[in-house]
Amino acid sequence: MAWTWRFEKADGTETTPAVEPEEFTTQGDAESWIGEVWKELLDGGAEQVTLFEDDSQIYVMSLRAAAEA
Repeated sequence: MAWTWRFEKADGTETTPAVEPEEFTTQGDAESWIGEVWKELLDGGAEQVTLFEDDSQIYVMSLRAAAEA
């Protein structure tokens, strides 16, 4: 089982992240990583991220909303 992130612009198109991602062995590890680097990703042009477990989409999260919270 691998947990990965997809990085997207506001319109949902995929973009290259400002921070090189990795594959994670648990959802918690993936979420901890995004919690550490989300500001850099947002500054680099990613507006939202999608978490996948293998090929299954788990959820989409707005980085812009996190910045405004």
